[in-house]
Amino acid sequence: MAQTKRKRRSKHRGNAAGAIEARGRTGRRPSADEMKNLSRAEARQRRLNKPPSWNSAFLKAALMAGLLFLFTRIGLLGEDMPVLQSFAIAFFALLLYTPLAYVTDSWVYKRNRRRQAQAGR
Repeated sequence: MAQTKRKRRSKHRGNAAGAIEARGRTGRRPSADEMKNLSRAEARQRRLNKPPSWNSAFLKAALMAGLLFLFTRIGLLGEDMPVLQSFAIAFFALLLYTPLAYVTDSWVYKRNRRRQAQAGR
């Protein structure tokens, strides 16, 4: 006699609370796209779990100050701005942006730590 009900392919197991947990994938390797998404998620977690540093804050501030210098040179903040004035504005922005970037990184790091602690409970 033919089977009327399809058999399940992977086994399930129950835990002490009675909930059924499915085992992970069995029998098939993840595709390249799935592996890429997995590695992206791991890289994001690694980046978010890294404590802030003054070096990374300085690099972010330098990038923003460089963009500000470019914007002043192409005339976004006014026409005919001298190069020395553009450089002075960018340097002042670098001095201002570095501690701001560090404080922002620190705030994001602490917020992520709190979320992980709440998720772990």
